[in-house]
Amino acid sequence: MYAKNTWEKYKDQLNEVFDYNEGYKHYISKNKTERACVKDSIKLAEEKGFKPLESFDTLKSGDKVYVTNRGKNIALFIIGKKPLTEGMRILGAHIDSPRMDLKQNPLYESEGFTLADTHYYGGIKKYQWVTIPLSLYGVVCKKDGTVVDVVIGEDENDPVVGISDLLIHLSADQLDKKAAKVIEGENLDVTLGNMPLFGEEKDAVKANVLKLLKEKYDIEEEDFVSAEIEVVPSGKARDYGLDRSMVAGYGHDDRVCAYTSLTAILDSNVSEYTSCAILVDKEEIGSVGATGAHSLFFENTVAELLLKMGIDSFVQTRLTMSRSKMLSSDVSAGVDPLFVNVNDKKNAAYLGNGIVFNKYTGSRGKSGSNDASAEYVAQVRAVMDNANIHYQTAELGRVDQGGGGTIAYILGNYNMDVIDAGIAVLNMHAPMEIVSKVDVYETYQAYKVFLKDA
Repeated sequence: MYAKNTWEKYKDQLNEVFDYNEGYKHYISKNKTERACVKDSIKLAEEKGFKPLESFDTLKSGDKVYVTNRGKNIALFIIGKKPLTEGMRILGAHIDSPRMDLKQNPLYESEGFTLADTHYYGGIKKYQWVTIPLSLYGVVCKKDGTVVDVVIGEDENDPVVGISDLLIHLSADQLDKKAAKVIEGENLDVTLGNMPLFGEEKDAVKANVLKLLKEKYDIEEEDFVSAEIEVVPSGKARDYGLDRSMVAGYGHDDRVCAYTSLTAILDSNVSEYTSCAILVDKEEIGSVGATGAHSLFFENTVAELLLKMGIDSFVQTRLTMSRSKMLSSDVSAGVDPLFVNVNDKKNAAYLGNGIVFNKYTGSRGKSGSNDASAEYVAQVRAVMDNANIHYQTAELGRVDQGGGGTIAYILGNYNMDVIDAGIAVLNMHAPMEIVSKVDVYETYQAYKVFLKDA
């Protein structure tokens, strides 16, 4: 059903909507990095009978398989009734989100404080990240091969860290700057401590922080060279609005589509075509590298699946990809009542109107866009209407306002039918983003329908 408020559809099933979102809130509250998302996704998948690919000698219809890549990607498959070479039905989302990363040599002492130097990741408004509670998440990999998980600031008994800002009383010069310059990237340094290590004469505050890290995690300062520590907002996702109709939390972009894609395949049965959900990294910085969508990980995984079916052919691997159909599961910019003028209102996404389809994204002249074919859009419309799924269509703002991209064009390069399909978000890329609970639930339903009927 096109562009209709979705709450009306569920007026007698509100418990289903709210219960599903409790699971989602739990997922994003505990999984604030891509590594954490993959680890938890494996746990949820194994509870539903999925097994790692290496545990299979051969594959047959109904087998539930997962493959991971460097702890930052996961691809899940339910082998379908038709031969894999006839194509797959794919849901693809990303599990990285805007944040700050500690630099490789982050720690220094200044004016009686210990701070950590950071480099921001993805597109952010830097001024939004100061004076809020922040947590440290990630891993430290030691030379002996030991991997130490670090989580500081999430337990209610943990301390939090943060980035300071200039007091209003002394901000005359700062407030004359443009918003992009009010907080400079090199000033997004995280305060870690203020107490000296008694008896130390030089960098005593830094020495005390290092002592605490040694006691809790058995790590040295040099170990930061081989660490990945992300600085993320502290605290759990919360109900938003007096009616509890929305979810406020960090990382909706794009973990809201990752969770709905994941649970859609976990809750699906064997279909005619092989079902797939793939969760990738690095979308916020161009989908590059070994764990981004540009990586050959996915193509190589499909080749491995075919090999376990007795097919060892580069051509058949490429044909399998080109015969597949995909929803690029990514969020859309929801219309904000305080900033309506950045949208073309008749081609915009509204919270509460269900899953959003973007025929194209990109910026200005559709740069970087996949631009799904009209034929494929019609096929997707028919699938959604036949299942009474509420959906809407949108562009990312007015033509010359800016724009953004997704992983859709990367899979489209395989000559695959792909369209962006996700959830409308307010405050996108801010430390606290907002989604509608009914959109989250309807998107989960839409993804399940796509895997079954597309």
